[in-house]
Amino acid sequence: MTRVLKDSMSEQATKCVGLSVPHGVLTGAIAIVQSDPRYDIHHQLCHYLKPFSPMATPAPLSIPCFKTIAGLQTYLHQWEGKRIGLVPTMGALHQGHGSLIERAAQESDCVVVSIFVNPLQFGPQEDLHRYPRNLEQDSQLAQTWGASVIFAPEPGEMGVEDSSPRTLVVPPKELSDRLCGKYRPGHFTGVATIVLKLLNIVRPTVAYFGEKDAQQLGIIRRLVADLNIPVTIQSCPTVRETSGLALSSRNQYLSNEEKSQASQLYPALLAAQTQFQQGDHHAPSLLATVNKHLIQIPDLKLQYLALVDPQTLQPLETVTQSGLLALAAYVGQTRLIDNCLLRHRSPIIAIDGPAGAGKSTVTRQVADRLGLLYLDTGAMYRAIAWLVQRAGLDPQDEPQIAELVSQAQLELIARPAPQLTGVTLNGRDISEAIRTPEITALVSAIAAQKAVREVLVRTQRCLGEKGGLVAEGRDIGTQVFPDAEVKIFLTASVEERARRRLQDFQAQGQTQFSLEALQQEIARRDEMDSNREISPLRQAEDAIVLITDGLTIEAVITQILAIVQEKTEKTPLF
Repeated sequence: MTRVLKDSMSEQATKCVGLSVPHGVLTGAIAIVQSDPRYDIHHQLCHYLKPFSPMATPAPLSIPCFKTIAGLQTYLHQWEGKRIGLVPTMGALHQGHGSLIERAAQESDCVVVSIFVNPLQFGPQEDLHRYPRNLEQDSQLAQTWGASVIFAPEPGEMGVEDSSPRTLVVPPKELSDRLCGKYRPGHFTGVATIVLKLLNIVRPTVAYFGEKDAQQLGIIRRLVADLNIPVTIQSCPTVRETSGLALSSRNQYLSNEEKSQASQLYPALLAAQTQFQQGDHHAPSLLATVNKHLIQIPDLKLQYLALVDPQTLQPLETVTQSGLLALAAYVGQTRLIDNCLLRHRSPIIAIDGPAGAGKSTVTRQVADRLGLLYLDTGAMYRAIAWLVQRAGLDPQDEPQIAELVSQAQLELIARPAPQLTGVTLNGRDISEAIRTPEITALVSAIAAQKAVREVLVRTQRCLGEKGGLVAEGRDIGTQVFPDAEVKIFLTASVEERARRRLQDFQAQGQTQFSLEALQQEIARRDEMDSNREISPLRQAEDAIVLITDGLTIEAVITQILAIVQEKTEKTPLF
């Protein structure tokens, strides 16, 4: 073993798992886990070092852990009006859960991690009683990843301790009785019931779920939409081992040989994805490609393989826009699921960044050169400001503005540069009317309102369903289009942005501004934008950072076009 590897594992043991481990014990544990690949690194070290207690003692848990609804809700009172993130889990945490918690920590003021092995979602012959449970270890991991509080109720606290009659949430059969639901009757009723309970108990701003459980994700989104629950459901990409095996709490059931076999599931899906990208969009041939790979895996028992619509889960014969390629299989006695998304669309290019970084200047030109729609979000907010002004509403009358904007029909009119984007509202062309000084003065107050934001984000997402657009803002890549094919975070130093703004003012004959004053103003704006309750400035984890200090507009555009070309060459989209 190299010293680098040992040091890396030591650091993970002490910092990630939260154990204080004597050197000799650590060395012995590392030797064991090298030959036992059942767990990801966190679980390997914690699993083998646990018996050495008290030499290997858990670091103190510094975040609260509540077992009662009353305790948790009382704690959450202090976070009223703040952004609360919820990560529901059944424990046995691994880095897949870690990615959800880390994402929530980046985007939330308070992160609630629930740890509850839900008996309602297990069938009579399933692994409820042997499902891994280690609250202490899971709490330490959750804390390391950024959790603010743990909610670990017993079944009785959640009202599911016995078989007494109870209210259940039954998802539409069209979603729940196929794929996994066909083989696990009642499973998604159990999932939906407990998820709804958690949403009502925590009342989060955003709840985070992994894309590996694609059917569960689709059902929960439908549940939230049908029952008008005020929460955003945020999906996060599947986390995989280096072999491609999707991380799962059940992976620890696998022997070394079985884990090797299981790691061949994802390459089978990728073979079909490659075939799809090369132009074959027909379900029979794509499924045949997956099957061709799966039959080569010894002792694999395929439960299902399907190509379905990602939203409705209805079987597809041909993928016209997007399709979900999903499977479930037994490797030994362990049931595993996996999936990949097949998508046929022109790319969405999301350009985020702080004010004054040049986003608006370059985004329009990038869209023109690529032949894509420029999603002029500024024009959309101006249109709503015009509507409010025309209706004679007080800009602070949020209920009436919410009523008005919720009935508005807004469309963008693509126009070649240097013309500005056109806008129609309720069938009327208001392209020129939204450019007046009066609308400019009004738009900031209107754009800050939650209802306006929610309606326009829905409109923007509808426009982006088929792809083929370029958009800029503060959170385009994190909230509006988190599935954008290309994400760029365009930024520049405060000094550079102040210098550019000073040059603009001087060109307009305005000489009353100093460079120092502009720097202070921009720094204040950055702080405000980063801490907004609605639409805060965020850099997406998978965004490419482009620092524009010292670059001309043409140089920035050239770099963006190169990034787009590189990204789309890897995944052909045009």
